[in-house]
Amino acid sequence: MHVPIDYGILRLIWWALLGILLIGFAIMDGFDLGTAILHPFVARRDVERRVTLNAIGPVWEGNQIWLVLGGGAAFAAWPPLYAVSFSGFYLAMFLTLVALILRPVAITYRSKVEAPRWRAIWDWAFFVSGLVPALIFGVAFGNLFVGVPFSFDASLRVDYTGGLFGLLNPFALVCGLVSVAMHAMHGGSYLALKGDGAVEARAARFSSLAAIVLVVLFTIAGVWVMQLDGYAISSAASMDGPSNPLMKTVARVAGGWLGNFEALPLLWLAPVLGYAGALGVLVFARAGLRVLAMLASALSVAGVIATAGLALFPFLLPSSSTPNDSLTVWDSSSSQGTLFIMLVVTIVFLPIVLAYTAWVFRVLRGKVATDGIESGGDAHY
Repeated sequence: MHVPIDYGILRLIWWALLGILLIGFAIMDGFDLGTAILHPFVARRDVERRVTLNAIGPVWEGNQIWLVLGGGAAFAAWPPLYAVSFSGFYLAMFLTLVALILRPVAITYRSKVEAPRWRAIWDWAFFVSGLVPALIFGVAFGNLFVGVPFSFDASLRVDYTGGLFGLLNPFALVCGLVSVAMHAMHGGSYLALKGDGAVEARAARFSSLAAIVLVVLFTIAGVWVMQLDGYAISSAASMDGPSNPLMKTVARVAGGWLGNFEALPLLWLAPVLGYAGALGVLVFARAGLRVLAMLASALSVAGVIATAGLALFPFLLPSSSTPNDSLTVWDSSSSQGTLFIMLVVTIVFLPIVLAYTAWVFRVLRGKVATDGIESGGDAHY
């Protein structure tokens, strides 16, 4: 099959698309996770907690499509990345899935019984469904910077020598806290937009507090990254070469994760966007500009994730035990034909996803009011 796009360009396009899908997930499902994190704190009365549940109840399932798209893209476009990460991070992934399963269960079952203890249990289950995934996603990103202990044999069979507790290193935990603060900021911005009365006021305060924490932790993580050994391909890297991670050499370089920013200063716009968005949340939340605060939060989320992705490029999954076996954009992709077919499918279907998402949010625009919850009976969670 003739493919009209160069193999290296296709690889670069799919690296960008994978980043877009991850950012899309963090923005769209991120406020669901953030709402769950803030649920016990912004909603104190039963009716207020029903407000937070109903704020995301109609949309969380559609938002989660971005997680499916990201996982599917990793599986189809970068098979070795999917194989190593989903096997090496198996227990972490399992905990994440269990937590995500808790979300619909907690939303659905909380109102089945009016007993306060019953509802309190599901309230905390809902909190866990937001905190655990947000923390693990950040820890996973943190481990990309310190490297993951895996290698390949001559037949490209992976040997992973790490474990769940090995992932919980200090830098990764800081990145996990960055993720929690980022999601809490985003969830608070969303709840301030959708809630009313006390829920709106408390959500605005918590989103501002989370934005401050995010700025502090993001700065700590950035300074820490400067002290870490980065990875750099020391042999000639071919954009059009075969998908074989054993055909290169990789060197550790002190402060090497800043190399892309030094080579192309325009990339500094990503962390600037992360900071500017968080500061925008502070300004707009105080001014009562809920839509602008939500947009600023989304820009901050995009900036934080883009900063990590741009720093790591071209590495997808560095190996701490055998750096030469690290997975990169240039040596771990699917075939040229596969990437092209997937690109065509994405061009067709991604706009459809965006269109129906926009339509759903337009239909569901407006606040979730406590009066409506109290008078709605079984029409609400």
